[in-house]
Amino acid sequence: MPDILCGSAGWADKSLIACKRFYPRGCSTAQARLAYYASIFPLVEVDSSYYALPPRANSELWAERTPEGFVFNVKAFRLLTGHQTGREALPPDIAVLVPETANKKLYYRDFPPELIDEIWRRFFDALAPLDEASKLGAVLFQFPPWLTSAAQGRAHVEECAARMAEHTMAIEFRNRSWLDEKHQSWTLGFEREHGIAHVVMDAPPEVANRAQTVWEATNADLAIVRLHGRNAETWNATSPSASVRFNYDYSDEELHELSTPIRTLAGQVKTTHVIFNNCFEDQGQRNARSMMRILGAG
Repeated sequence: MPDILCGSAGWADKSLIACKRFYPRGCSTAQARLAYYASIFPLVEVDSSYYALPPRANSELWAERTPEGFVFNVKAFRLLTGHQTGREALPPDIAVLVPETANKKLYYRDFPPELIDEIWRRFFDALAPLDEASKLGAVLFQFPPWLTSAAQGRAHVEECAARMAEHTMAIEFRNRSWLDEKHQSWTLGFEREHGIAHVVMDAPPEVANRAQTVWEATNADLAIVRLHGRNAETWNATSPSASVRFNYDYSDEELHELSTPIRTLAGQVKTTHVIFNNCFEDQGQRNARSMMRILGAG
């Protein structure tokens, strides 16, 4: 049987805790919540590492507080993926060394090479406890919609792939040019050449600023399916909360439909990760449990 792990993007979202439907009464500490989550699911995606450069101490605690075999996929820090980043997301000793710019938001290009090297070093150091505990799955690079497959975009992706050579890298593209008819072959070939796990994305089909859904495996060990829900109305919402953007509850019929290509994909690799990123209240957790039942992966 194919090895399929299901889980959600995060376990401590504010709306999840506030809805009071997932965690039992009295489960009110960070340690208790992670332990309860890990008693149900074998996999979770860490999203907090995208918003701020994570400290090593977090990974040490996560490794200690989860059972053997539990897997963490970790989202790459937003600066590394090419997203705009505020100084507050950086450690203070790094923030003060970044040259002043006219824009309050900083980009990868704004940093001198020695600081870029140090940020990568600290990011890898933060992952080390999970890696040492054999609990680090993939490091997810969710590239922004404005990163195209033109020369500059390719150069950045190639740099990230080179730096990630000792870890399993997963890529979710948002710009359509990477997976359109003209560029799809190059993109998938690049991922295969570098052992990168291509992320299959389920998202609203009618929105323009998303990449195409391509059911392909590019790493023999791992395939990843991320389900963002299909709420086109909120996809481009300016709300600071991701849970608002991905407010969508998959029906059982939709989950059954998705289970067919998931099973096909899983037959091509050793392990498949199915992550529900519809992180409004307990939707992701409920949908992940339903998918586990449908796939027989519970």
